Amino acid sequence: MRENGVVMKSSVDLRKFSHRGYRPGGSPIQRVAWLAVDALIMRNPLMVSYKLKAAILRMFGATIGVGVVIKPSVHVKYPWRLIIGGHAWIGEKAWIDNMADVEIGAHAVISQGVYLCTGNHDWTDPGMGLMPSPITIGSGSWVGAFARVAPGICVAENSVVGLGAVLMSNTERGRVYRGNPACEVAIRKLGAAP
Repeated sequence: MRENGVVMKSSVDLRKFSHRGYRPGGSPIQRVAWLAVDALIMRNPLMVSYKLKAAILRMFGATIGVGVVIKPSVHVKYPWRLIIGGHAWIGEKAWIDNMADVEIGAHAVISQGVYLCTGNHDWTDPGMGLMPSPITIGSGSWVGAFARVAPGICVAENSVVGLGAVLMSNTERGRVYRGNPACEVAIRKLGAAP
């Protein structure tokens, strides 16, 4: 590679990639079965019963509370790494990319197109080694449409992550965040008329 006429040697060598001991969980048969069920039921664009989706997720090891709403075309990487509290909502085309555990609290809302990303790579490692880290979405919080939540992040109870925000750090309870990177912009006042 040349930069300003000087030949630069790349120090990245993807032949050295390492999973660093990461294990996806579930048996190989369970993972293959989940791929089929995810494609046929979870990512199905037609309205499939919320109760059926919850039951299927439980069959594959997820912990799902009562009254959970899971809209069409939701993608869950590994149900055995998923906890959803009662009466939470998961919007259309949300992607729960849970290489590490994802916990979504009761009455939390994950709007359409949200991406919860638990996997990252170590950019200081020439082999770009894998670094999964869990995500927690607190009870009563709302992650707005098309927002992105980075690995290792905690969305605190009753906080809001606005439309299209990119959340790279933890939120504080009852606060509103928006932007890229997401920054605090307001206090959430529950019970106040708009």
